[in-house]
Amino acid sequence: MKNLFLLLTICLLTGTIFAQTRTKVEGQREELGKVSWFRDYDEALSASKEANKPVLILFQEVPGCATCQRYGNSTLSHPLMVEAIENEFIPLAIFNNKGGADKKILDKYGEPAWNNPVVRIVDSKGDNLIGRVAGNYSPQGLFDAMVKTIKIEGGTIPGYMEALGLELTAEEAPVKEAYFQMYCFWSGEHHLGNLDGVFTTEPGFMSGHEVVKIEYNPEEVSEKELAQYASKKDIKPIDKADGYRTSKKDRFYQLQQTDLRFLPLTQVQKTKINAAYGRGEDLLFYLSPSQLAYYMQIKAGQTDRTELYTTDFVTAWKKMIVSKK
Repeated sequence: MKNLFLLLTICLLTGTIFAQTRTKVEGQREELGKVSWFRDYDEALSASKEANKPVLILFQEVPGCATCQRYGNSTLSHPLMVEAIENEFIPLAIFNNKGGADKKILDKYGEPAWNNPVVRIVDSKGDNLIGRVAGNYSPQGLFDAMVKTIKIEGGTIPGYMEALGLELTAEEAPVKEAYFQMYCFWSGEHHLGNLDGVFTTEPGFMSGHEVVKIEYNPEEVSEKELAQYASKKDIKPIDKADGYRTSKKDRFYQLQQTDLRFLPLTQVQKTKINAAYGRGEDLLFYLSPSQLAYYMQIKAGQTDRTELYTTDFVTAWKKMIVSKK
């Protein structure tokens, strides 16, 4: 716990040191999303060296075209993506339709003016760590580049980024559903939710039996693998979902026993935290720095204990930010 508070203190101090050099998100143009960016190249490199983090450079048209606006509103606005950019990297925005200092950096990297969004990830000397991200304007494209960089640098992917990766995969993968019968759907949820490739779990009833519906990625876990795993847990696959009805009050029952229910959580985070509780594992692993800081405020009695886990994630996140202020 002492190490946890030390980590939070370091994060807060680091944010304070560099806060005055970064953009303010409130009132920021949509092309830049919800990320607070450095705007000075040399300052970003200096911050990179001090924090030992790569620099994520966004070459963006501001004001920009519809593609630039969509990139800001989608890829650069998801709360967990923003957390990853701001906490695992030093974010730097270079406008590709301006002169002066912006144009010097544009020329340095040979980036075209008046262009769609491009991302480069560089070290504290400004050297490229991976290939430029161009032509792929999806959150998944940027996320994959971020993960690749962290691994190249010998780092570990944080739990909240793992959850974000699963969520992004769920948006693009051919998601399938499956149903399982067991003696207790509370246990079924935490057993099945633990599986790699399972995005969400939901308890319910079918023909008088307790069942769990899951959504999963068939490219990561097959029906056969699901059935084999389930059989070891005294869980039986169901061929047809006839008459299924959900039990909303019982969903994520294990999570409901904790103070994490007062946090904004994505569906994947809820699924994995619920499974972690049932297995006696670290419940905080999947929390982002902002979620973790808010959790500490809750534990210290410094904020309202309002359940947010059932609220739409983005809406709940905004409530959390307001409460933290």
